[in-house]
Amino acid sequence: MQNIYKLPLILEPQPEGGYTITCPLLPELITEADTFEDVTANVSDALAAIIEAYEDLNRPLPTILHPLQSDTMLWTETLVPVPAL
Repeated sequence: MQNIYKLPLILEPQPEGGYTITCPLLPELITEADTFEDVTANVSDALAAIIEAYEDLNRPLPTILHPLQSDTMLWTETLVPVPAL
């Protein structure tokens, strides 16, 4: 089963296309995505690497990095691209 984390993300458009993604509550989280559809997968990979690094260093995870309980109701804001009409 997957762990689910709730994090605020900032997507900064890049001149060459795509986005640089950061998290104001977790400065170690920096990644990129070419499209909105790539954001979740790329953030998931970056977050997994951060969690692994904390574990390798025997450091406790920041309090914001505790997974949500499986019975927690989720409220999420999601990017939904809609083609121009």
